[in-house]
Amino acid sequence: MNKNQHKSNKRSRRRAQIRRSVVGGPERPRLAVYKSLNHIYAQVIDDLAGKTLLAASTRDKDLGADKTGNVAAAAAVGKRLADKAKAAGVSKVVFDRSGFRYHGRIKALADAARKGGLDF
Repeated sequence: MNKNQHKSNKRSRRRAQIRRSVVGGPERPRLAVYKSLNHIYAQVIDDLAGKTLLAASTRDKDLGADKTGNVAAAAAVGKRLADKAKAAGVSKVVFDRSGFRYHGRIKALADAARKGGLDF
C-alpha cells in the first residue's frame, strides 16, 4: 500500500469513528468541514431532516481571498459561515472535523466561526 492510500484509509477510519458519535439535529446542527489541497468547505447540516442548512467555501466568488489554500482563507470561510448562521437563526452547532487533525486550517476555521458567534 502506498503512502497516500494509507493516509486516506486512516482518515476514513477516524471520520467513521467521529460520525458515530456526532449527530446534528434541528436545535444543534452539525458543522462539517472538508479540506482539499487548494480549498476548504464548511456546511451546517441537519442530519435528522437530511438537509444542508447553509454552506461556505473558498470557492465562493465574493470571499475576497487571494489564495485559497491557506489559514487566512480558512478563517474567512469560518467568519462567513458564522455570519450566514446568525442570519439563519443558528447559534449552536456540533463540530465535525471529518477525520482531519484539529490543526492549521481546520483550527483557523473553527476559531473564526466561534469568534463570529457560533457556539460549539
